[in-house]
Amino acid sequence: MELRVERDALAEAVVWTARSLPARPPMQVLLGLLLETTEAGLSVSGFDYEVSSQISVAVTTAEPGRVLVPGRLLSEIVRSLPPQHVDLRLEGSRLVLTCGAARFTLPTLPVEDYPALPSMPTTAGALESDVFGAAVAQVALAAGRDDTLPVLTGVRIEIEGDQLTLAATDRYRLAVRTLQWKPEQPDLSATALVPARTLADTAKALTSGPEVTLALSTGGAGEGMIGFEGVAHGTGRRTTSRLLEGEFPKYRSLLPSESSSHAEVETAPFVEAVKRVSLVAARNAPVRLSFSADGVVLEAGGQDDAQASERLECGWETSDAAEMSIAFNPQYLLDGLGAVDSDTTTLAFTGPTRPAVLTGKRDPDVPVADYRYLLMPVRLSG
Repeated sequence: MELRVERDALAEAVVWTARSLPARPPMQVLLGLLLETTEAGLSVSGFDYEVSSQISVAVTTAEPGRVLVPGRLLSEIVRSLPPQHVDLRLEGSRLVLTCGAARFTLPTLPVEDYPALPSMPTTAGALESDVFGAAVAQVALAAGRDDTLPVLTGVRIEIEGDQLTLAATDRYRLAVRTLQWKPEQPDLSATALVPARTLADTAKALTSGPEVTLALSTGGAGEGMIGFEGVAHGTGRRTTSRLLEGEFPKYRSLLPSESSSHAEVETAPFVEAVKRVSLVAARNAPVRLSFSADGVVLEAGGQDDAQASERLECGWETSDAAEMSIAFNPQYLLDGLGAVDSDTTTLAFTGPTRPAVLTGKRDPDVPVADYRYLLMPVRLSG
């Protein structure tokens, strides 16, 4: 095996693939990156039996061959190289890397022990990469991080014809985004539960290309797999991931069909006010919001501790009480305000002890917003 490749292209491929290598793999060979050359170019792959990543890179010259090298070490080396072409050559059981005056000799891993990468599932459809990346970012933030509840660490993907819905919840908040896409079959109906971290990393990596292709296979319990393909920085990339097993919460029943009160507030000033007031909030202590025709008052802190308050203008419509006080975890509130992606945020309420729903500015011509962030309140004592 021997090849010459541009430093930036090699670094992009190796760093992107190495990011998903496992920290404690069941087999040492899974710490490696598989480099395969053909007359068409170089393929860099990683796999841990759950997630596979593969990227194709154009090369100047190449002799066909394959080698397995320690992935993280190779990633650190290529990032440090000068901006010159890189020569890779296999000498016995060692890989020699030369770039300008720099020369590295790396040990290799037994390539014959490396598992075969999974095949790409059947193509289900495609959508614009930037739209997909933004939607995943809006939803994945609400996924749980407790591995003892694996179902809540995923993002549920629901496909009904030309509509694709993403949903995630950690029991304290729920994020839902619906968007249009181009299915391979007009009447396609499918669901999948994808690890949120894998989905977020993949969507972010593919945003520079025109489209992302989604491939889906559900061959029975434990056999479900999802795949993503796209182009980023001129290189073709693909990722596959095992789907999570288990029943996702029936989240649609949590979204209220109507509300008794609405507040509309400018997002940027609201975000800054929440950040300032929450500076005095003890760990896990909420920020209290009091809405009325005079605006919204934000408060935090206790009688025996530091206190803060700030008033902002806001629009307030209610068919219930003239005033309402509600409290939220400040970080969860800030996450929702950042994800709404609108100059004005609408907060819809059904009561001070019921979940609130954050959306962009209300549009009377649109019955349901394409993004909704439901946030559970914190009960106030007394």
